[in-house]
Amino acid sequence: QVQLVESGGGLVQAGGSLRLSCAASGSTFSIEFMGWYRQAPGKQRELVAGITSGAATTYADSAKGRFTISRDNVKNMLYLQMNSLKPEDTAVYYCKAERPLDPIAYWGQGTQVTVSS
Repeated sequence: QVQLVESGGGLVQAGGSLRLSCAASGSTFSIEFMGWYRQAPGKQRELVAGITSGAATTYADSAKGRFTISRDNVKNMLYLQMNSLKPEDTAVYYCKAERPLDPIAYWGQGTQVTVSS
């Protein structure tokens, strides 16, 4: 089992920055993939950025050039640096972890990000 706890969300003006953090605990030694997802009201949850244990990254087109995902495998932390925020980035942001032998993924409870225009 893996437990994930996000933090760092809040209210920011357009053009501002936020840094989200996700603390992983439990059986973290075999986590392969970690990612940030977001869900806006009335919309499906979508991938924002992901990173493997080998530090390979992937980004949604909307995040490229503005967001940076990073991972500290020693501290079991996942981060998302978000710059040049836009109102359309407003959503609940979730941390996700995957282990190769588990049939399900693990999710945090989410952290609200609100960008005002």
